[in-house]
Amino acid sequence: MRVSVLQMDVVKGDREANHATIRRMVAEAMQASPRPEVLVLPELWSTGYALSEKGALASPGGRTDAAFLGELAREHHVSFIGGSVLSLNSDGQVTNRAQIIDSEGRYAAGYDKIHLFRLMEEDRYLARGRKPLLFRTPDFLCGLIICYDLRFCELVRKLAVEGAEVLFLSAEWPLARREHWEILLRARAIENQMYVVACNRCGVTEGEEFGGTSLIIAPDGAVLQRAGREEAILHAELDPALVRRTRERIQIFRDRVPEVY
Repeated sequence: MRVSVLQMDVVKGDREANHATIRRMVAEAMQASPRPEVLVLPELWSTGYALSEKGALASPGGRTDAAFLGELAREHHVSFIGGSVLSLNSDGQVTNRAQIIDSEGRYAAGYDKIHLFRLMEEDRYLARGRKPLLFRTPDFLCGLIICYDLRFCELVRKLAVEGAEVLFLSAEWPLARREHWEILLRARAIENQMYVVACNRCGVTEGEEFGGTSLIIAPDGAVLQRAGREEAILHAELDPALVRRTRERIQIFRDRVPEVY
C-alpha cells in the first residue's frame, strides 16, 4: 500500500483557505511515481482549533469536508485516511472526527476522538468518542487515532490485539513537546509491531507553534520517512509481509499474560 502524508499549515477558522491548501497539496502528491493509494491529513485540517466557533464551523457528520475530499478522491482516484474535522452529531454535540473517504469519493467510516486534550480546551467544547475504529484496506487491517490518543497505550494495544497492522494518526502536536511525539510514535510501533503513519500540522496559530515532524515508521521502529517543521509531503510503501515477519520473529502477542496485568 502506497501512502502519502500531507503535512500542512492550518489557518484557524478559514475553511476556504485550508481547502485551497489541500487541493494544491493533493495535486502535488499525485505527481509521485508510483502514485499514492492513500493520503493522510492532519487533525482539524479544515478549521484548526477554532473551537469557540464550532457552531458555525461544524457540519452534520462532518459532511461539508467529507464532500470536498470526496470530489478530490474521485478526481484523483485516491483514498483519504485520517484528517479530522468538526462534526455536528444528531444529538447536537460536536466531536473531533477523523474520516475515511474511499477512492470513489464515498464516506466509508469515521472515528471520534476518545481522549480530549484539556490544554486545548477540547473537554470544554467537544464530546468524547466512545468507540475505537478498526477498518480494512485491500492489504491491511488498520486502526485510526487522533493526537492526544497517542499517549494512551491501552487504546493502541487494544487495536493491535484485535489485529491492526497499521496505525494512522492525525495530529496538531505542539513543537514544545516534539520529543514526546517521536518517542511515543516509535514506541507504539515497536511495542505493537505495526506500521505507524503519523501526520502532524506545522505552522503557528496565536503564538503556538506546531511541530510538524510527520513520520512513517516501520513495525520494528525504524523511521522510513520524517518531515521537518515546514510544509512537506512524505511517501512510503507499506508491506504486509514485513508486519508478518516482525511478529513471527518476536512473538509478543502469543507471549502476553493479560490475566496478570
